[in-house]
Amino acid sequence: MSGDSVTVRLLFADQGVFREEEVRIPSASLQGYERLIDAVREDVEVQKRLHVDMGRLCAAFRVD
Repeated sequence: MSGDSVTVRLLFADQGVFREEEVRIPSASLQGYERLIDAVREDVEVQKRLHVDMGRLCAAFRVD
């Protein structure tokens, strides 16, 4: 990836079982979105890099 990136922890739910996964996304993708989960769901650059099951995605947290 070019430029700076941030680590994001994604929380998924599947029939009552929760799973976390950490991914890296471009820092620039955070701009223009009020919520981090919206950046994961909507940003074209993030979608190019990740395959995310949007139906099971519950939350996204920045890992510092």
